[in-house]
Amino acid sequence: MTQVKICGLTSYEDALAAAKAGADLLGFNFYKKSPRYVTPEQAQAICDQLRNELGASCPLLVGLFVNEIVGNISAISSRVGLDAVQLSGDESDVMLKELRGMAYKAIRPADRAQALDDVAYYRPQFPSNVRMPALLLDAYHPELYGGTGVQANLEIALAVKAEVPRLMLAGGLTADNVAGVISAVQPWGVDVASGVEVEDAPGKKDVAKVQAFIQAVKAA
Repeated sequence: MTQVKICGLTSYEDALAAAKAGADLLGFNFYKKSPRYVTPEQAQAICDQLRNELGASCPLLVGLFVNEIVGNISAISSRVGLDAVQLSGDESDVMLKELRGMAYKAIRPADRAQALDDVAYYRPQFPSNVRMPALLLDAYHPELYGGTGVQANLEIALAVKAEVPRLMLAGGLTADNVAGVISAVQPWGVDVASGVEVEDAPGKKDVAKVQAFIQAVKAA
């Protein structure tokens, strides 16, 4: 069954709705330049409520960081009670190693060759936790660190999938196109942010879109 991550959550109501719709992972963005940024205090309140409400059925809680120092990542992870960390910037394999199996890397390669170089570079630090992706592949953008709504190149995705045990695919996914992407690539999981949001309101999820997306994934 393909795993689903709903990313860029900014409210308890949206996070709970995503969990109840069947999301396997919930993402919270700690990159201050992102329109989906949440403070550690906000994320802690949301995650505490989720754990209290859902107990053992609570999805995996993931923090997204971009070029943050390890000390801050560790402090925020501990405060919020994160289960996993997604590194979406220009982080090294050393940083992944320092986070001791809690983190996975998101890559945005410009072409197939760069994608395979990235896979080889990060492979020794793929997390062993089977509830986490080994690697996330997002669409290339020369300036932005994800959340662009641009779809990842399927040729690159297939090349990476052949080398990665648990590939999560992101980039321009919606309820309308995700089944076709899953059929073509067969990723371990899919990640969506802008594709399930209220129009022109980054971070505000459209519950109907979230439900339709998850249903499309689980039926694929």
